[in-house]
Amino acid sequence: MAGDGRPISCEVWPGDFSDVKALLSVVDRARERFPLGEVCFVADRGMVSRKVIRELEARGMRYILGMRLRRDKEVRDEVLSRPGRYRRVDEDLRVKEVWVEDRRYILCYNPKEAEKEAKERELILESLREKLSQGPKALVGNRGFRRYLKAEKGTFAIDSQKVAEEARYDGKWVLLTNTDLPAPEVALQYKRLLCVEEFFRAAKNLLETRPIFHKFASTITGHIFVSFLALTLLHELKERLKRKGLKLEWKDIVRDLLEVREVEVWCGGRRYMLRLPLVGVAGKVFGAVGVAVPPAVREARGAKTDVQAP
Repeated sequence: MAGDGRPISCEVWPGDFSDVKALLSVVDRARERFPLGEVCFVADRGMVSRKVIRELEARGMRYILGMRLRRDKEVRDEVLSRPGRYRRVDEDLRVKEVWVEDRRYILCYNPKEAEKEAKERELILESLREKLSQGPKALVGNRGFRRYLKAEKGTFAIDSQKVAEEARYDGKWVLLTNTDLPAPEVALQYKRLLCVEEFFRAAKNLLETRPIFHKFASTITGHIFVSFLALTLLHELKERLKRKGLKLEWKDIVRDLLEVREVEVWCGGRRYMLRLPLVGVAGKVFGAVGVAVPPAVREARGAKTDVQAP
C-alpha cells in the first residue's frame, strides 16, 4: 500500500509457502519494481522471526513489526516488565517506549480491549469452577481450560499465578521498530494493517474471489489479479465518496447502480433512449466520481439494439 492507503501491488504464492519466507521476497521485489524513496515495512507477528529482522536490517530497511507476547522471551520478560507511564494517543490507544540495549520497542495498550479480555477470562473461569465441581473427568479434552489449571493431590485446581500471568497481556501488543518515528505514529502505522485485512475481506466477500475452481497456476493468478484491480477501483470509489462527506453502504451502492437503465423507444421513425429515474444513492455516487448522469431523453443513432444497463 502507498502512503495514502492505495493498494499498489499484490503477490500470489503457493499454499505451502510460509509467511515468514514470503515477507523477504516481497521486500526485494517491491524495491526492484517501484522507484521507492522512503519505505517502511509493517508486518504482524505471524510473519516475524529473529532471522527476518536480521535480514531486514542487512538490507537497510526500516520496519515496524508486531512481536509475540508469550513466545518471545525478551518481550515477555523485559518489555512487559519495564515500569513507566503510558502516553495517551486517543480513547483506545496508549503507548510506552521501551529500550532493550539498542532495540526500540513500543508497548501499546487498549483499555477497552483489556476490559473485554478480562471479562472473557472471568467467564471461562466461572465455567471452569463449575466443571471442577463435577470432577476432573469433565475437564478432559478442553484445551481452553488447561492454561488456568494446576495438578494438586490427584485432582485439578485453578492456578491463580497462571491467571495473573494471563492478565498481564490484556489489551496489549508490542512493536519492534528501527524507525525514528514518534511512538504514537509507530502504533498508528501498525494499526493500518487493519486496512490490509479489510482489503482481503472485501476481495473474498464483496468481490467473491473465493472459491476458485481453476486447474492451472496462471489462471489462479489471473483471477486474483482481476480481483485486485476491482479492489483498487473499490478503494478509489470509497475515497472519492469520503472526500464528498458521504458514508454509503457497499450493498446500497451496487443495488442502486444496477437500477440505472436506459429504455429504447421508437417515435416517428426515430430512435430514442429514455433513462429511468435514479433511485437511492445512485445520483450521489455519480456526483462523487465526477461522471455526468445520462440525460433523461436522448436521440440515438444507429441500428436498433437490445435494452442494456450501463
